[in-house]
Amino acid sequence: MAIIIGSGAGGAILALELSKANIPVTIIEKGPLVESKDAFNYYDKPVKGMDLLTTTCVGGNTIVSAGNAVRYTGDMFEKFGIDLTCEYDELEKELNVHQLDDSHIGKGTQLFLDSAEELGLNPIKMPKFIYEDKCIQCGKCAYGCPNDAKWTAADFTKEAVKNGAKLISDREVTNLIVKDNKIKAVETCTKEGKLEIIGDDLVILASGAVSDARLLQKIGIPAGENFSTDPFVTVACVKKGIGFNKEVTMAGLVKGDHFVLSPHYSTKYLDDCAVDGINPEDLMGIMVKIPDESLGYVNENEIVKINSIRDVQYIAEGVATAGAILQNAGAESIFVSTVLRSAHPGSTAPIGRIVDKNLKTGVDGLYVSDGSVLPEAPGIPPILTILALSKRLSKHLIENLS
Repeated sequence: MAIIIGSGAGGAILALELSKANIPVTIIEKGPLVESKDAFNYYDKPVKGMDLLTTTCVGGNTIVSAGNAVRYTGDMFEKFGIDLTCEYDELEKELNVHQLDDSHIGKGTQLFLDSAEELGLNPIKMPKFIYEDKCIQCGKCAYGCPNDAKWTAADFTKEAVKNGAKLISDREVTNLIVKDNKIKAVETCTKEGKLEIIGDDLVILASGAVSDARLLQKIGIPAGENFSTDPFVTVACVKKGIGFNKEVTMAGLVKGDHFVLSPHYSTKYLDDCAVDGINPEDLMGIMVKIPDESLGYVNENEIVKINSIRDVQYIAEGVATAGAILQNAGAESIFVSTVLRSAHPGSTAPIGRIVDKNLKTGVDGLYVSDGSVLPEAPGIPPILTILALSKRLSKHLIENLS
């Protein structure tokens, strides 16, 4: 039997693959099972000093994602002997990853693609796991989805349950129980405050970079000494009547050396900048995301992120490029920007320091498999990479449990 803590991208695919191999699985999720259309109600409270976007519900952050499925093409896994090519191939087929049909490329996104092409930036349509036949192009991907038009980890969790896995939702794991350097059980707490011990000798942490780090620290593993978040800003210009706020978000992509750019609408333009006389349908925006240095830490009481001078330089470079795209696309006079935000917490239990190449900790039977294990910030939407790492781990576990 296996206990999987968390039902986001990493935990859900592990539950599915292990259950398909007839291995008993218990999934423990801190949040509830909710409808995708209601997911916006389950964003976590703001972290002091940070605008960090995370959710607590079955499916984790995937349920409020933009449905992006981008392969990581850098070299951070090479020195550990990790090759995810096979897993990427399998996942792209399984999830029907594809660039959106032209019917779902809106006017603003097409302007982004055309303008970036004219500037020699080699844009592409973003690979996604969105179902065009269900997508009503409402612009609400980050709120969940009113029409279940994108894959989320909740889909894999539900499928795992159909295969015999047990889902315990609304239950927080508060401690790991280790004896003689072997995992023996997990301590959980119900919403009513009742403690319950669930025993097993195979436990996989997939509850997110912050929760994973805090659980590992309780058993003496020095996780949380690094912290990355893939920070981003979204810059926008006035383009009267563009209707960009109703488009599928992040449907285009430009990869720079130090940043990625993607068409993106945020209500934060209006909230933060108080643009008088400008309606939501009059703004066109571009997200600027960077691979930040893993400076910061997580402990029992704090979550601290430090952005380096290099990070600031990368953001400035990306903002300048985004501004050039908007200007070339016919921007009108007003430009606005959000504050620095983050949505991909990771690197608190990195491969090579906290876990080995098979994502195993120094404690027998204890693994970690989510964004925590990334050795550095990927600087791209990480869902496909987390899925690939966890799919690779599932093969390793199935081989060793057979």
